[in-house]
Amino acid sequence: MEYIYDDLLERVWTNLPEELKSKPRFEMPEVKTNVQGKQTILMNFNEIADAFQREPQHVLLYLIKELAAPAIYDGKKAVIQRRLKRSMIEEKIKKYADEYVFCHECHRPDTKITELKGEKIIKCTACGGWWPLKKIK
Repeated sequence: MEYIYDDLLERVWTNLPEELKSKPRFEMPEVKTNVQGKQTILMNFNEIADAFQREPQHVLLYLIKELAAPAIYDGKKAVIQRRLKRSMIEEKIKKYADEYVFCHECHRPDTKITELKGEKIIKCTACGGWWPLKKIK
């Protein structure tokens, strides 16, 4: 019996469960905040940094610059010295992901920070694309 590739592919696709067809491989953790006085505590900061496969200090530095507020990291959570809405923090974290996590070529989250000829770059392990690591100013 001779099989045609496209027919086999179609047969496999139609037999896949719906949740496998539509569920995204990467889901950003929901941002959990707690406002106490003039501070906003990002309760699941470690979970977010782990999901991005980035150093928490790199993510925190980005948030400090973008939110124009000092912050500290205590090993589990980030404490931002300003009263902020959760939606504002979510927006900045999504912006961080677009710039430093998702591949600029294939848009997958399979990137890592590495070096090329002494320069820091972000390299995609899925498609092989890379770009210079933009310094946080």
